[in-house]
Amino acid sequence: MRQTWRWFGPKDLVSIDDMLQAGVEGVVTALHHVPTGAVWQPADIAQRQAELAVMSDGAPSGLSWEVVESLPVSEDIKRQSGDWKQHVLNWKTSMRHLHQAGIRVICYNFMPILDWTRTDLAYRLSNGATCMRYDAVDFAAFDLFLLQRAGAADDYTPEVAEAARARFADMTETRREQLSGNVVFGLPGAAERMSMDDVKAHLAHYHSIPAERLRGHLVDFLAEVAPLADELGMRLCCHPDDPPFPLLGLPRIMSTEADYKAVMDAVDLRANGITLCTGSLGARADNDLPGMMRRLGDRVHFLHLRNVALEDRQLGGSFHEAAHLEGNTDMVAVIAAVLEEEARRRAEGRADWQIPMRPDHGQDILDDQQRRAQPGYPAIGRLKGLAELRGIMTALDHPSVAKALRQPQ
Repeated sequence: MRQTWRWFGPKDLVSIDDMLQAGVEGVVTALHHVPTGAVWQPADIAQRQAELAVMSDGAPSGLSWEVVESLPVSEDIKRQSGDWKQHVLNWKTSMRHLHQAGIRVICYNFMPILDWTRTDLAYRLSNGATCMRYDAVDFAAFDLFLLQRAGAADDYTPEVAEAARARFADMTETRREQLSGNVVFGLPGAAERMSMDDVKAHLAHYHSIPAERLRGHLVDFLAEVAPLADELGMRLCCHPDDPPFPLLGLPRIMSTEADYKAVMDAVDLRANGITLCTGSLGARADNDLPGMMRRLGDRVHFLHLRNVALEDRQLGGSFHEAAHLEGNTDMVAVIAAVLEEEARRRAEGRADWQIPMRPDHGQDILDDQQRRAQPGYPAIGRLKGLAELRGIMTALDHPSVAKALRQPQ
């Protein structure tokens, strides 16, 4: 696996120097300042490449931009409304510009409105570390009593609704504001304070779009962009829903193995691939992550390796971001499946035999708590995760271990 690291640009509080000292081999980044739907211009791409090529003292970093995360898909494309056809053309132009710059892997998502959803961005664990958490009751309290979304009551069991009512009644005004801010953090424009009316306006655009129609829009989008990616030798990889179950009445179409298989079959090109995020998909107890890697591995172009601890196992239940080897996903089995896929690709002579991965998210530990970097992206927490993942990779790939694993039991 190619060991990469997500970087949010020069304003990121985790620096190029930090990631070098963590031992990463490549960088995952994006042009976050470019409006969604606009073309990524060659000059902007080159500037980002130049920014990550040097350390703080001006010495060369030796790092390059290897994966785009993300080239955003506009809400107009997802809804097939407004300027969606022009946005598709712009996306293809951006892809050509990235290809000209030597970048071959593009991660994107097709989640309506929400990039991800958590109710707590700094949940305190018993050892003093903090992490992101999704609390099902807190989310229901937000939906039912803060957002007051029409039809929300139909989406919750009487037990959850009553628990949410009691939870909301006990919340201070400060906690209510904090909860609202945490939930909308994953919404477009969330860097600026969004009102509940703003959120309702976003949701209204999807009122008449069921899951099957949204999936059709994704297939239409891929039918346009994947042939060009295939021609250019690029790899597109769709990130799963986070979390992988319905929220706020929005359709979810990339939450399970069946979801991915349907889209891969509909546009059956190798360029049309998968970002296998073990954290997002792992928030469903019925997702078999090692099995997904074995069965869909031919189309896995990018890996997000992280873990979540399910606090209850029913669909839509609470969970929090666990340390990389401590959640509900068997990370050793996942990595073993990845290494098997890489060996198969090598034997086939595939140029893309090595799959880029990054240690996704991380708990805030030690000095992370003073640094206060982007939620989910601390320096030391991710370094710890990468070190653990690297240890598994090295052990499983060692000739003595590989030979022992091949022996009949």
